[in-house]
Amino acid sequence: MIRTALFALLLAALSVPALAQHHHAPAASPYAGFERREVKALSDQQVADLKAGRGMGYALPAELNGYPGPSHVLELGEQLGLTEEQRRRMQDLFDAMKAETIPIGERLIAQEIALDRQFSGRTVTAASLADSTAAIGATQAALRAAHLRYHLATVAILTPEQVRRYRELRGYVPVE
Repeated sequence: MIRTALFALLLAALSVPALAQHHHAPAASPYAGFERREVKALSDQQVADLKAGRGMGYALPAELNGYPGPSHVLELGEQLGLTEEQRRRMQDLFDAMKAETIPIGERLIAQEIALDRQFSGRTVTAASLADSTAAIGATQAALRAAHLRYHLATVAILTPEQVRRYRELRGYVPVE
């Protein structure tokens, strides 16, 4: 009798971890909540940045290799000792960059929404997927090229000393 009771107790003890495993809720996906976003593939911050023509890291190869962009140069204009002519030219570049990149950003948002609708509407096909992603890729490339072009144009307006000072103010290691 004691033997049967011990066996039953041992069986019950071994069953508890197995039962506990079956009662846990599945781990939440790191994407939980994304399904409620206006543009599923883009965060609210990314949408705001695209609508405002901000760089979103597209120009990092330029920025981190000594090619400042017009936005940050204008922000640091006083510390960089910009002349009035440089400030005017930089503002012109900044305005042109916004005029070019905002429509591209809006196009990217619309393309992402259209791709999402293909999936949500269950109308996506292999061909429409290929077309949509190719168009999104081309738009991303156009946006990146635009931002990089304005960094290239910016460095042509600054003196080497201003570029060095810019890198220092931004906390970048000097370019060798």
